[in-house]
Amino acid sequence: MSNLFPIINNYSTPPKPTSMLVRRQATPLFYFQVFMIVLKASRMAKRGRYDDAQWIKSSLNTIKALESVGGRFEIENVPSYRKSESSCVFIANHMSVLETFVLPCLIQPQCDVTFVVKESLIDYPFFRHVMRSRDPIVVGRANPRQDLRTVLGEGRKRLSSNVSVVIFPQTTRSVNFEPGNFNTLGVKLAARAKVPIIPIALKTDAWGLGRKLKDFGKIRPDKTVHICFGEPLRVQGSGKEEHKIVVDFIMTKLEDWR
Repeated sequence: MSNLFPIINNYSTPPKPTSMLVRRQATPLFYFQVFMIVLKASRMAKRGRYDDAQWIKSSLNTIKALESVGGRFEIENVPSYRKSESSCVFIANHMSVLETFVLPCLIQPQCDVTFVVKESLIDYPFFRHVMRSRDPIVVGRANPRQDLRTVLGEGRKRLSSNVSVVIFPQTTRSVNFEPGNFNTLGVKLAARAKVPIIPIALKTDAWGLGRKLKDFGKIRPDKTVHICFGEPLRVQGSGKEEHKIVVDFIMTKLEDWR
């Protein structure tokens, strides 16, 4: 698979039979593989050896891990962001942890990228070393005004250094997409930095949300993972129209995938 991204425009998991036993044990089998991916990445990051190529490799291995337990991916319009002449702000809905693992192998090969992440992610055991090595923009979620200042300030620094930014404007991960909870922070950042927006629609509920530990829910290989990149948008005026385009793009895709 590593030879396919990002050369092709679309990707579909090749048909491959998976035993019923593997499907029934999909959750522990997948998490074991992910734990080993993160453990290896963490060790490298602690030594300062976790570079862009290793990040891409970890991301690809996560896709392979889900496919190995019967999961399927349908990825559309991967190279669309090549049409942008500068760094850009990727704005996506946030359904599960999976997108944080998978998006790097789709974006990083073409342009340097980082994420806006919540503070708790950089304190996770093992994963914190990986996340910190990617120079993310960290928000606390307790003070919206402070988060706004952080994203606009730190985001402009990254974008001016030709590092694109992925932002999830929802207040929390959710299987259901609620436009009212999808803030305009990404649009404001793009407008302030004078860079394009690229919407991303995601359906990643194959990695379920847990009841006690939200990040570790049931793995559902019967639910196809869908990822679709939209076309670049330049923010004009207040950005209300561009925000509506992003929201409509995500809603339309989610409806199609249902």
